[in-house]
Amino acid sequence: MQLQSKDKSIAISATSLPVSQRGTARRKFLGWLSDFEISGGILRVKKTGAVARVNGDLIFTVGKWLRYYAVVRAKVAMNWVLGTSGPQIWFTPETPRPWYMIRSAMAWSGMRVAKQPEQADFAFYFDDSTWSPQASSKGLRAFNFGCRDISKSHVGRIFEQAFGYPLLIDPATHSGLAVEKSEINSLHDGKIIECPCQPRPGYCYQRLVDTSDGDRITDFRTQCIGRMPVLVWIKTRLPADRFVSIANIDVQKRNPDEIFSADEISQISKFLELSGLDWGTLDVLRDRNDGRIYIVDANKTDVGPVLNQSMRDKIASTRLIAASLAQLMARATR
Repeated sequence: MQLQSKDKSIAISATSLPVSQRGTARRKFLGWLSDFEISGGILRVKKTGAVARVNGDLIFTVGKWLRYYAVVRAKVAMNWVLGTSGPQIWFTPETPRPWYMIRSAMAWSGMRVAKQPEQADFAFYFDDSTWSPQASSKGLRAFNFGCRDISKSHVGRIFEQAFGYPLLIDPATHSGLAVEKSEINSLHDGKIIECPCQPRPGYCYQRLVDTSDGDRITDFRTQCIGRMPVLVWIKTRLPADRFVSIANIDVQKRNPDEIFSADEISQISKFLELSGLDWGTLDVLRDRNDGRIYIVDANKTDVGPVLNQSMRDKIASTRLIAASLAQLMARATR
């Protein structure tokens, strides 16, 4: 039932394409399904190992993305009719699927995916893994090739270099509550533990950042382009859903200077430089006790925009991010 629903939505959005492209769109969509497997009511992303229970919330979230995707495809059709085109980007070692933010931003601004580096204006390193091997940009102007480690421990070490105060803790000597997370990207398996305790192999340990506001908690999903924050989504959720990626009660978009001070924006930029992240999102928390911000996660293959906001805000977010990407490309050619 769910796959049929998806296929119908794609068919609707594909009608906004020129006739010659409609069959290609349907074939690509069927290929995308190979990224997932469903067993025992659990959907698993093969590449990352991330899992989600197949229930009403998940189906509702997929439906919201499909409606957004239909709008993006309509913009692609409009660009085609108007003859709007931008530079071509070659991705390696993988080409991002449409649910990744980079594809929506490219589609909105008329940029295209180059199949071969010889056809491209830029190279973009895209690997949805925690640790990525070194790769060649084939002599093209390159983005994200320096960001090959987004493990939680590495993020914590880079954070301390950039901000001058620690996030990571030693669970064997720390006293009180802390957060235990897998080093692997996108698992969303964090949990609050009592320390001291013995560390488990493959896990990272962070201080517990208090972001509570009454009976809610907040965090700042921060879109970064050109090693600068360009947009912040304030995500509100229940404490029980602290580590669940899609369990937002409310999402509001803001400009970075509405959330962060000038010094904090400078420190975020330094973090991005040290980590080699030209494009991606950061999960940023502000501790209500000491007032400091903490970067607890970095994602170089971000899905977006955040869905639990109005369609108007999703489109406004996409438009801003697309413009920032175009500006990044323009600066790189000077």
